[in-house]
Amino acid sequence: MRSVGTVLALVVLATMVATFARRWRIPAPSLLVVAGLGVALLPGTPQIEISPEIIGLVVLPPLLYASAEEMPWRELRAVWKPVGILSIGLVLASAAAVGAVAALVTPLSWQMAFVLGAILASTDPVAVTALGRRLALPPKVQVLVQAESLFNDATSLVLVRVAAGIAVASTAANWGAAGGEFLLLAGGGTLIGAAVAGVIALIRRRTEDPVLETVIALVTPYAAYLLAEAAHTSGVTSCVVAGVVLGGRGDRLTNARIRLQLHAVYGTVVFLLESVVFSLIGLALPAQVRALADGDGAWPLYALAVAGTLIAVRMLWLAPLSAVVQRKGGITRMNWRIPVVLTWAGTRGVMPLAAALSIPEVARNGTALAERPLVLVLTTSVVVVTLVVQGFTLAPVVHRAGIALEPAHTAREEAEARSHLAHAGLARLEELAELEVVPDVVLDRLRRGLAARLDDSRDRLAEQDSDSETAATESADLVYRQLRRDLITVETGELQRLYDGHAISDTTRRRLQRSLDLEETRLADV
Repeated sequence: MRSVGTVLALVVLATMVATFARRWRIPAPSLLVVAGLGVALLPGTPQIEISPEIIGLVVLPPLLYASAEEMPWRELRAVWKPVGILSIGLVLASAAAVGAVAALVTPLSWQMAFVLGAILASTDPVAVTALGRRLALPPKVQVLVQAESLFNDATSLVLVRVAAGIAVASTAANWGAAGGEFLLLAGGGTLIGAAVAGVIALIRRRTEDPVLETVIALVTPYAAYLLAEAAHTSGVTSCVVAGVVLGGRGDRLTNARIRLQLHAVYGTVVFLLESVVFSLIGLALPAQVRALADGDGAWPLYALAVAGTLIAVRMLWLAPLSAVVQRKGGITRMNWRIPVVLTWAGTRGVMPLAAALSIPEVARNGTALAERPLVLVLTTSVVVVTLVVQGFTLAPVVHRAGIALEPAHTAREEAEARSHLAHAGLARLEELAELEVVPDVVLDRLRRGLAARLDDSRDRLAEQDSDSETAATESADLVYRQLRRDLITVETGELQRLYDGHAISDTTRRRLQRSLDLEETRLADV
């Protein structure tokens, strides 16, 4: 009962902190880590031990799936080459650099230093998505950071297994076998994730029950993750691939009412899980520090050295890569702002902590791994440093760099898209008027509504609709709702055409689609 009460108290605390973070417009992960650390330092706080199974099986799948669902296909296709380079090359370089620095400046043996480097080599998709959710980054930059964090985990996972095998079993590194294991993990995870997405798409096309749709959506990430793990491939990759595939086809799988319900349910689940898991990171650090040996008192300096190494290596990789990409795009003068932002956005989070906790406590010969506590402390402290330092300063860095999209730009793009949708609706109305099958009162009402949209006068539109409803008959009102739903279908098609034609961003498309879904649901409820 005490453990249940502790969990409930943690949920309440994390939810309150995350709510205040949203109200104060500061990164929720950063504030949650600080709050968790502060609570853990209070006298009488029970010691909380994080189970890697709980993180891997309960927390990670829905968070990874939600992050992948937000990945737009169009922007992903445009950045797949640099994402591939970063997901393999940068991970290997980061692991080697951190391993070398840790072996030089910490008491860790070179085997455990290599384990630490492998654990911290990849950026964390949960942290990156949570931190970048409120930043107005250009679409390609946002997708590059997010896609890198989603697809670099297979490389990091292989490195962790190789490094753990060296440290635990005292075996030599077999890089040929490691390459084969990488292909198995990444390739097998991709195939299983795509297969799960295909099956789920077939089921959802034939399902119109909102409750069943919600259950299917909640089960999907766990199915992809567990099936891949059971096949000894990458559950993370499988979950990500399933999310990307289904996210790109979500608008065609369900109706407006179900989409709104899924959005609300998944938003609640992601909010609760993110709130709890980031506060757990802060709560875990003091207990891990108390488990250290007496000779490891300089761990804060070790953590700063490792964190600095990760940032430096990331900048050294991103600067020339950005220069090549910009030169191919016809830009002769190097823009340093983009690599700086990309470097500062590369935070660590939940997945490195889960990987560190999965390290066995004893070696193959039965002796205890005395260096494991220091690896745990350095992993958690580096995660805390990146989430707090980079998390609190990422927004100022983005704005200082001058690459953030101005609110006026986003508002103008959305206004232009709304204008296109209204024109498409008016064109459809003219076709119906020529057929003379719709009452004039209904046509006039629809024209006034669309004209009000063009003039951006929503309040006047509501007043005009109210006046029309008083004078219209029930039959005309029924025809109005039917025709308005028909116009919403036309506007949805126009919205997809604008997105496919690169006239609007994925963010604008999602926002306007949600607006159309809300209106269609209201029409059905009348």
